[in-house]
Amino acid sequence: MTHGDGEQGEGAGAGPEAEPGTGVVVAFGRQLKLLRTQAGLDRAEFGKRTGYAPQSVASFEQGRRIPPPRLIDRADEVLGAGGVLTALKEELARAQYPAFFRDMARLEAGAVGLCVYATHAVPGLLQTAEYAQAVFRMQRPLLDDEVIEQRLAARMARQEILTRRPAPLLSFIVEEVVLRKPIGGRRVLRGQLEQILLAGQKRHVEVQVMPTAREDHAGLGGPFNLIDTSEGQRIAYTEVQDDSRMYTGQRKVHELEARYSILRSQGLTPSESLAFIEDLLGVE
Repeated sequence: MTHGDGEQGEGAGAGPEAEPGTGVVVAFGRQLKLLRTQAGLDRAEFGKRTGYAPQSVASFEQGRRIPPPRLIDRADEVLGAGGVLTALKEELARAQYPAFFRDMARLEAGAVGLCVYATHAVPGLLQTAEYAQAVFRMQRPLLDDEVIEQRLAARMARQEILTRRPAPLLSFIVEEVVLRKPIGGRRVLRGQLEQILLAGQKRHVEVQVMPTAREDHAGLGGPFNLIDTSEGQRIAYTEVQDDSRMYTGQRKVHELEARYSILRSQGLTPSESLAFIEDLLGVE
């Protein structure tokens, strides 16, 4: 079964159903406009009461921009919608992501454990806003500015997993070459390395670097994730070239579990990895 957000950065494209301007986003916009006009409010007055510019209100109503949760809650209250708008909040939250990543985003949000092997770019959960924006701007075909803004907000929101309580166990194995790619420029890379150091100092987060010079390497099959659910299930997720797959079958999951375990033994230890990143910052 195929799903997937561009966790490694390369999967940010998606089919029509993933974009603002379709499906639930348009339905919400039409409902919002109907309720606003019934309440006798023009866009300027409604925007003043909800904290948004009239142009933003127009974008929400026309389905060109996905409304944030704060706008949904405030609009329901201001318009006396009685929950009609807030009932769509969960579906609108899912619409922030490309269609192929939506199930993964849902599982990730409730995960009690997560293992991430990254080969192309810094994992989305560790990305700075500047780095993530640079990743989205490099997508081909090009993404519209509004889509980039929406995707960036969604990616930053996912990082709540780093501060959630109870804390999930998070493990990241990142190829050395990823830490040397100046995506967004040297200044952006430096800020990104500093962010990884900060994340790696959290007790529930382990960051390991896979040195390029390693002769033995178990990860030649590409990047993948392992997700531990609150129900005790382990699910595997892979993604490449905008195509993603989620595996629940025991055989495939065990295969990737074994591969991840070998990668952990082949990479630098967490403490060695943080020291390695500090040395990179010194070079920078």
